Amino acid sequence: PVWRGSMFMKSLTFLSTNIESLIPFKFNYVTMRWITALILAFLIFGCAQKGVEKLEVKSVFENGGFIQKKYTCDGDNVNPPLILKNLDPKAKSIVVIVEDPDAPMGTFTHWIIYNIPPVSEIPEGIPRDKLIEKPFKAMQGKNDFGYYGYGGPCPPSGIHRYYFKVYVLDTILDWKEYSKDELLKAIESHVIQYGEIIGKYSR
Repeated sequence: PVWRGSMFMKSLTFLSTNIESLIPFKFNYVTMRWITALILAFLIFGCAQKGVEKLEVKSVFENGGFIQKKYTCDGDNVNPPLILKNLDPKAKSIVVIVEDPDAPMGTFTHWIIYNIPPVSEIPEGIPRDKLIEKPFKAMQGKNDFGYYGYGGPCPPSGIHRYYFKVYVLDTILDWKEYSKDELLKAIESHVIQYGEIIGKYSR
Protein backbone atom coordinates (compact mmCIF):
# COMPACT_ATOMS: atom_id res chain seq x y z
CA PRO A 1 0.00 0.00 0.00
CA VAL A 2 1.08 3.56 -0.68
CA TRP A 3 0.37 4.95 2.81
CA ARG A 4 2.46 2.50 4.77
CA GLY A 5 4.83 2.93 7.73
CA SER A 6 4.49 2.76 11.46
CA MET A 7 4.70 6.53 12.00
CA PHE A 8 1.73 7.16 9.73
CA MET A 9 -0.35 4.46 11.41
CA LYS A 10 0.53 5.81 14.85
CA SER A 11 -0.61 9.26 13.72
CA LEU A 12 -3.95 7.87 12.52
CA THR A 13 -4.43 6.05 15.82
CA PHE A 14 -3.66 9.20 17.80
CA LEU A 15 -6.05 11.27 15.71
CA SER A 16 -8.88 8.77 15.99
CA THR A 17 -8.61 8.56 19.79
CA ASN A 18 -7.89 12.23 20.53
CA ILE A 19 -10.02 14.09 17.99
CA GLU A 20 -12.32 15.47 20.68
CA SER A 21 -9.47 17.23 22.46
CA LEU A 22 -8.08 18.65 19.21
CA ILE A 23 -11.31 20.41 18.13
CA PRO A 24 -12.30 23.36 20.37
CA PHE A 25 -16.03 22.98 19.63
CA LYS A 26 -18.39 20.63 21.43
CA PHE A 27 -20.43 18.20 19.33
CA ASN A 28 -22.51 15.20 20.28
CA TYR A 29 -20.92 11.76 20.06
CA VAL A 30 -22.39 10.79 16.66
CA THR A 31 -21.37 14.07 15.03
CA MET A 32 -17.84 13.74 16.40
CA ARG A 33 -17.53 10.20 15.05
CA TRP A 34 -18.60 11.43 11.58
CA ILE A 35 -16.04 14.25 11.70
CA THR A 36 -13.33 11.78 12.70
CA ALA A 37 -14.24 9.40 9.86
CA LEU A 38 -14.23 12.19 7.29
CA ILE A 39 -10.84 13.51 8.41
CA LEU A 40 -9.31 10.03 8.35
CA ALA A 41 -10.74 9.33 4.90
CA PHE A 42 -9.36 12.62 3.61
CA LEU A 43 -5.90 11.91 5.00
CA ILE A 44 -5.76 8.36 3.64
CA PHE A 45 -7.06 9.39 0.22
CA GLY A 46 -4.62 12.29 0.03
CA CYS A 47 -1.63 10.12 0.91
CA ALA A 48 -2.66 7.45 -1.57
CA GLN A 49 -3.06 9.99 -4.35
CA LYS A 50 0.47 11.32 -3.79
CA GLY A 51 2.03 7.87 -3.99
CA VAL A 52 1.78 6.90 -7.67
CA GLU A 53 1.56 9.51 -10.40
CA LYS A 54 0.06 8.90 -13.81
CA LEU A 55 2.44 8.21 -16.68
CA GLU A 56 1.33 9.09 -20.20
CA VAL A 57 2.07 6.21 -22.58
CA LYS A 58 1.80 6.51 -26.37
CA SER A 59 2.56 4.21 -29.29
CA VAL A 60 2.00 3.88 -33.03
CA PHE A 61 -1.57 2.74 -32.37
CA GLU A 62 -4.21 4.73 -30.55
CA ASN A 63 -5.24 3.76 -27.05
CA GLY A 64 -8.10 1.30 -27.57
CA GLY A 65 -7.28 1.00 -31.28
CA PHE A 66 -6.01 -1.90 -33.34
CA ILE A 67 -2.36 -2.94 -33.26
CA GLN A 68 -0.66 -3.00 -36.65
CA LYS A 69 0.06 -6.47 -38.10
CA LYS A 70 3.81 -5.78 -37.98
CA TYR A 71 3.77 -6.11 -34.19
CA THR A 72 1.90 -9.45 -34.14
CA CYS A 73 2.66 -13.10 -34.86
CA ASP A 74 1.20 -12.53 -38.34
CA GLY A 75 3.86 -9.93 -39.11
CA ASP A 76 7.42 -9.23 -37.94
CA ASN A 77 6.47 -10.08 -34.34
CA VAL A 78 8.50 -7.20 -32.89
CA ASN A 79 7.41 -4.99 -30.02
CA PRO A 80 5.81 -1.66 -30.90
CA PRO A 81 7.58 1.47 -29.65
CA LEU A 82 6.39 2.99 -26.38
CA ILE A 83 6.70 6.73 -25.84
CA LEU A 84 6.72 7.92 -22.23
CA LYS A 85 5.60 11.54 -22.10
CA ASN A 86 6.07 12.80 -18.53
CA LEU A 87 8.72 10.61 -16.94
CA ASP A 88 9.48 11.54 -13.34
CA PRO A 89 13.06 12.86 -12.94
CA LYS A 90 13.39 10.67 -9.84
CA ALA A 91 12.94 7.52 -11.95
CA LYS A 92 15.68 4.91 -11.62
CA SER A 93 14.26 2.15 -13.83
CA ILE A 94 11.22 1.07 -15.83
CA VAL A 95 9.26 -2.18 -16.01
CA VAL A 96 6.97 -3.19 -18.87
CA ILE A 97 4.49 -6.06 -18.74
CA VAL A 98 2.20 -6.88 -21.67
CA GLU A 99 -0.86 -9.04 -21.04
CA ASP A 100 -3.88 -10.40 -22.88
CA PRO A 101 -6.78 -10.82 -20.41
CA ASP A 102 -9.01 -12.30 -23.13
CA ALA A 103 -7.00 -15.48 -23.68
CA PRO A 104 -9.11 -18.67 -23.43
CA MET A 105 -7.14 -20.11 -20.48
CA GLY A 106 -6.87 -16.83 -18.57
CA THR A 107 -4.48 -13.88 -18.73
CA PHE A 108 -1.62 -14.56 -21.16
CA THR A 109 1.68 -12.74 -20.65
CA HIS A 110 3.34 -11.51 -23.85
CA TRP A 111 6.29 -9.54 -22.51
CA ILE A 112 8.22 -9.02 -19.28
CA ILE A 113 11.11 -6.54 -19.32
CA TYR A 114 12.67 -4.69 -16.38
CA ASN A 115 15.63 -2.56 -15.33
CA ILE A 116 15.06 -0.41 -18.39
CA PRO A 117 16.88 2.88 -17.78
CA PRO A 118 14.68 6.00 -17.48
CA VAL A 119 14.28 6.73 -21.20
CA SER A 120 11.52 8.66 -22.94
CA GLU A 121 11.09 6.01 -25.65
CA ILE A 122 11.36 2.24 -25.72
CA PRO A 123 12.01 1.56 -29.41
CA GLU A 124 10.54 -1.24 -31.47
CA GLY A 125 12.49 -4.40 -32.09
CA ILE A 126 13.97 -5.11 -28.64
CA PRO A 127 16.13 -8.28 -28.99
CA ARG A 128 14.75 -11.57 -27.63
CA ASP A 129 17.43 -12.26 -25.06
CA LYS A 130 17.40 -12.67 -21.28
CA LEU A 131 19.99 -9.90 -20.83
CA ILE A 132 20.09 -7.22 -23.51
CA GLU A 133 22.79 -4.59 -24.00
CA LYS A 134 21.27 -2.62 -26.89
CA PRO A 135 19.49 -0.25 -27.36
CA PHE A 136 20.01 -0.14 -23.57
CA LYS A 137 20.86 -2.62 -20.84
CA ALA A 138 17.82 -4.44 -19.42
CA MET A 139 16.56 -7.88 -18.34
CA GLN A 140 13.69 -9.89 -19.77
CA GLY A 141 11.65 -12.71 -18.31
CA LYS A 142 9.98 -15.56 -20.14
CA ASN A 143 6.59 -14.87 -21.69
CA ASP A 144 3.80 -17.45 -21.82
CA PHE A 145 5.01 -18.61 -25.24
CA GLY A 146 8.01 -19.93 -23.33
CA TYR A 147 10.80 -17.66 -24.60
CA TYR A 148 12.50 -14.45 -23.47
CA GLY A 149 11.39 -11.13 -24.87
CA TYR A 150 8.31 -9.92 -26.68
CA GLY A 151 5.76 -12.23 -28.26
CA GLY A 152 3.16 -10.39 -30.28
CA PRO A 153 -0.62 -10.79 -30.34
CA CYS A 154 -1.66 -14.16 -31.75
CA PRO A 155 -5.28 -14.73 -30.73
CA PRO A 156 -6.94 -18.00 -31.74
CA SER A 157 -10.18 -16.18 -32.59
CA GLY A 158 -12.12 -13.02 -31.90
CA ILE A 159 -10.90 -9.61 -30.83
CA HIS A 160 -8.41 -9.61 -27.94
CA ARG A 161 -7.15 -6.68 -25.87
CA TYR A 162 -3.45 -6.21 -25.11
CA TYR A 163 -2.46 -4.15 -22.08
CA PHE A 164 0.98 -2.54 -22.27
CA LYS A 165 1.60 -1.74 -18.59
CA VAL A 166 4.47 0.57 -17.71
CA TYR A 167 5.78 0.90 -14.14
CA VAL A 168 8.31 3.58 -13.22
CA LEU A 169 10.42 2.69 -10.19
CA ASP A 170 12.52 4.57 -7.67
CA THR A 171 15.07 1.75 -7.68
CA ILE A 172 16.96 -0.70 -9.89
CA LEU A 173 16.03 -4.33 -9.33
CA ASP A 174 18.47 -7.19 -8.84
CA TRP A 175 19.90 -8.40 -12.13
CA LYS A 176 18.28 -11.82 -11.93
CA GLU A 177 15.41 -13.62 -13.62
CA TYR A 178 11.93 -12.98 -12.24
CA SER A 179 8.63 -14.61 -13.04
CA LYS A 180 5.78 -12.16 -13.49
CA ASP A 181 4.48 -12.77 -9.98
CA GLU A 182 7.96 -12.41 -8.49
CA LEU A 183 8.49 -9.21 -10.43
CA LEU A 184 5.21 -7.67 -9.28
CA LYS A 185 6.08 -8.51 -5.68
CA ALA A 186 9.56 -7.00 -6.04
CA ILE A 187 8.24 -3.67 -7.37
CA GLU A 188 5.18 -3.23 -5.15
CA SER A 189 6.79 -0.68 -2.81
CA HIS A 190 8.85 1.10 -5.49
CA VAL A 191 6.33 2.29 -8.10
CA ILE A 192 6.27 6.10 -8.43
CA GLN A 193 4.46 6.29 -11.79
CA TYR A 194 2.17 4.00 -13.73
CA GLY A 195 0.64 4.19 -17.17
CA GLU A 196 -0.77 1.88 -19.80
CA ILE A 197 -1.94 1.75 -23.35
CA ILE A 198 -4.39 -0.83 -24.67
CA GLY A 199 -4.33 -2.22 -28.18
CA LYS A 200 -6.61 -4.71 -29.91
CA TYR A 201 -5.99 -7.41 -32.46
CA SER A 202 -8.09 -9.98 -34.32
CA ARG A 203 -7.14 -12.70 -36.77
